[in-house]
Amino acid sequence: MSFLPITKQEIKERGWDAPDFILVTGDAYVDHPTFGTAIISRVLEHAGFRVAILAQPDWRSDHDFLKLGTPKLGFMVNSGNLDSMVAHYTVAKRRRSEDAYSPGKKIGKRPDRAVIVYSKMIRRLFPNSPLIIGGLEASLRRFAHYDYWDDAVRPSVLIESGADLLVFGMGERQTVEIARRLQAGEPVSQLTDIRGTCYAVATRDYVPSAAVECPSYEQVCESKKAYAISCRKQQDEQDAVIGKRVIQRHGNLIMVQNPPALPLTQEEMDEVYELPYERSYHPVYEAEGGVPAIEEVEFSITHNRGCFGACNFCSIAFHQGRMVTTRSEASVLREAELLTKNPHFKGYIHDVGGPTANFRGPSCEKQKTMGLCKGKKCLAPKPCPQLHADHTEYLDILRKMRAIPGVKRVFIRSGIRFDYLLEDRDDSFFRELVQYHVSGQLKVAPEHCSAAVLDCMGKPHIEAYLRFAKKFYQETEHCGKKQFLVPYLMSSHPGSTLRDAVELALFLKKERIHPEQVQDFYPTPGTISTCMFYTEMDPYTLQPVFVPKSPHEKALQRALLQYFLPQNKELVLEALRKAGRTDLIGRGSHCLAAESREPSRSQTTQKRKGAAPWKKNGSRNGKR
Repeated sequence: MSFLPITKQEIKERGWDAPDFILVTGDAYVDHPTFGTAIISRVLEHAGFRVAILAQPDWRSDHDFLKLGTPKLGFMVNSGNLDSMVAHYTVAKRRRSEDAYSPGKKIGKRPDRAVIVYSKMIRRLFPNSPLIIGGLEASLRRFAHYDYWDDAVRPSVLIESGADLLVFGMGERQTVEIARRLQAGEPVSQLTDIRGTCYAVATRDYVPSAAVECPSYEQVCESKKAYAISCRKQQDEQDAVIGKRVIQRHGNLIMVQNPPALPLTQEEMDEVYELPYERSYHPVYEAEGGVPAIEEVEFSITHNRGCFGACNFCSIAFHQGRMVTTRSEASVLREAELLTKNPHFKGYIHDVGGPTANFRGPSCEKQKTMGLCKGKKCLAPKPCPQLHADHTEYLDILRKMRAIPGVKRVFIRSGIRFDYLLEDRDDSFFRELVQYHVSGQLKVAPEHCSAAVLDCMGKPHIEAYLRFAKKFYQETEHCGKKQFLVPYLMSSHPGSTLRDAVELALFLKKERIHPEQVQDFYPTPGTISTCMFYTEMDPYTLQPVFVPKSPHEKALQRALLQYFLPQNKELVLEALRKAGRTDLIGRGSHCLAAESREPSRSQTTQKRKGAAPWKKNGSRNGKR
């Protein structure tokens, strides 16, 4: 095994006159199957193609883009594992100080909007080379989309970048088809029938076909209702079984999205994850401190893809799809055995998961042939009566993994869908999860307690979490352990008013939960919640949705979730007054904050001069 070439010299050492493809990425080069660049490059290599990696090229000059020469078949571009804007900016739009996907966490190794910047450089320098974009940034921005950082609607990234093709979703199948057809001599302009890809065509050259048409780029810029309708149509067609072709006009161009690619079969997924990855970052980064992003995943195993949970604020359903596909038990166990041979392995497998760890198949039998129900959730607000909840196979994998020589503990950290777990009539997995697979704390995601907000999130109501928590602590006590739930909570999601935030604060107080961190809702491309944020309406009902947008209102909601912190006191008091909940101001056991008894600065000055600071009309009701 060896890393793929990253220099001209390494290309020559392999006896190549030129690579077939140069894969350009905004991440440092990490050859591990949790990195999209690693998977696509190894899949292409396995299919017989020569691939070179151009990682984090300096976009401020031509040098890096020219150093590997001209590929025979084309360039493939992605921004890395994250959208480049999310990688660079917090939800408050402040520049991040670190980038875990860059050597030494150094920020600024990729440009903002990396796919567009890289593509324009390549198009200028190599005008005749086919240019294919993919990865998360391209996939989630394939239609006209609201851009939080610009606070404006931007056109499809395919149009902005000038690329020939856009690969969306998990790209192995369509990438290999593109490569083979280019190798066979087909011009890239004729590759318009590949599932899981988008292409642009001049309006005059478009041949009408059966397709769902979204409101145009110009229409979604002018009308928020049109934007909401467009979002709904796009989401509804992201089903590999029943999804149709979707088109959206951009001026004199039409962006065409072909139906989603068919998910990999189990045998194909096994093959992808058992390719000869180096499972580490390239040695060239060692002097800079390595690439920190590998630390969380080096000893983790992916066993599934897709998520039928499909929370509205999550982009997984729009990217990977709602159909869950899995690797075989044998493949997963082979990877676990491989980890034990790593000299850095200490006996702990950090995760056996995926988008949702405890999904091992479709939510119901109907899914396989009829696709997923449009406009409905499998688990929210309540589990569908057709839901098939079964952890037998997943539990069997975990049991066998625990028995592998050299494995001390196997943890699950990528997220348990607790509402799904509760639907399993067999408690075996629940018991063994608590006994063997929790590292002191189990992270779960109730997100909120208000039914109205949870409906906007596409999440189950809080009663499901309370049932799960009660059962978790009962099992923990039965095992004689001291373990805790760490709930993920989100403030300022569309639909959340100050009164909803107060309700959540009261819930946290009642349950004695003191969250160390609270995540503000982050409007990233490709989610239903981001559509709500921009349009202030539900795309499925077109009914108005309240959206907290101002930084101060967001600060008030966030402070309420951490009402117990002294530094949040004044914000909490302000929020309670604005919400009409002054009954919660005071020192009673039901209250969230009390007026300060501390003297003001002016009163302190008076005291130094001998005045009586607390007396005002014969009372001791001094105020700040």
